[in-house]
Amino acid sequence: MDSYAFFRTPQTIIYGRNSFDKVGKEAGLAGKKALIISDKIMERLGNVGKCTALLKQEGVESSQYLGVDSEPTDLYVAEALDLFQKESCDLIISLGGGSCIDTAKAVSVLAANGGYIGDYIGSLKVASQTPVPHIAIPTTAGTGSEATDATIITNTDSHVKMMIKQPAFMPAAAIVDPLLAISSPEHVTAATGVDALSHAVEAYLSKKAHPMTDTLALSAMKLIVNNLVNSYEDGGNVGAREAMCLGSLQAGMAFTNASVCLVHGMSRPIGALFHVPHGYSNAMLLPAVLEFSKNECVDRLADLGRIFDPNAGHLSNPAAADLAVKAVKNLCNKLKIPNLQNWGIDKTEFEKAISKMAADALASGSPANNPRVPSKQEIEDLYRYCYSYSLTESGTAI
Repeated sequence: MDSYAFFRTPQTIIYGRNSFDKVGKEAGLAGKKALIISDKIMERLGNVGKCTALLKQEGVESSQYLGVDSEPTDLYVAEALDLFQKESCDLIISLGGGSCIDTAKAVSVLAANGGYIGDYIGSLKVASQTPVPHIAIPTTAGTGSEATDATIITNTDSHVKMMIKQPAFMPAAAIVDPLLAISSPEHVTAATGVDALSHAVEAYLSKKAHPMTDTLALSAMKLIVNNLVNSYEDGGNVGAREAMCLGSLQAGMAFTNASVCLVHGMSRPIGALFHVPHGYSNAMLLPAVLEFSKNECVDRLADLGRIFDPNAGHLSNPAAADLAVKAVKNLCNKLKIPNLQNWGIDKTEFEKAISKMAADALASGSPANNPRVPSKQEIEDLYRYCYSYSLTESGTAI
């Protein structure tokens, strides 16, 4: 670790039950007309209508872009940006999962700095102008995107998920209301929950981890491990939902400052080429990548093992690290996480894409943060291993 480290968060975080009710007052501090970036599900559940009403109570007008559908693309960004400009909006509110929030982040920066969102990859173009104020309101406990300075947008021409990270992409405010997550169905709760766990675990294992991120990552892992199954099995358990939302928020703050690792590097190409939602692609990879990385992060994985089993204090670090890998596999099995084959990805098409996916994974930079830094060949082998990976059988990832 360097002798210093950066730590960035939104300027304001409003957390807790019914915190959504504060969106009008928070928006009134930032502008006069908001573009709400959301989706049809949020509209159907009444959340978009409620947001509009809360804004109006505080004298803030609004328009809506509801075209986000699954993973965010540059087309969604272009459409939302065009509406933002046509409607003369001066602030943005994202309401939904990570796809809505990531789309809004891109619009926030482009509205003030111009260009195509892909221009900002690798800081080739730096957002020098202050972005349009963005209030992020997550409705799932998983992505942590409300507290990160990164956005992931699919280039619809190259079919590459562009991972773009600059301070300007950090939302100005985050409102985290666990009551919004109650509507999440079982499969969404499972996928986003393991996504949040992967954020916390990778932040803790990352070569860029530091004491501030470690504190948040450890807390997030405890909250998620102790509450994910409860929120999955009983979606109306507000206490479990609240703990998951807090864990996801803490994991987001941890990984945006410590970076993610091999799981995320490998998952983005799967999502871009085979349209697997980000939470699922992370969950499909996490157990195998932990197996692959274990020998280079035994002590830290041991901490995770003892979170899963507080009575494992007597175990050696290698034994506790083994416990961590087994516990993650068991958790994914309990949450019915499929492998790539069971998801329905054609094996021939998957094999054809492996070389490109491995190259794209390396190009993202995330694998370089992993405790065990893989070669391109090792990533290709991991993809093949994960295709038919079994959560109930023992094995070794390369």
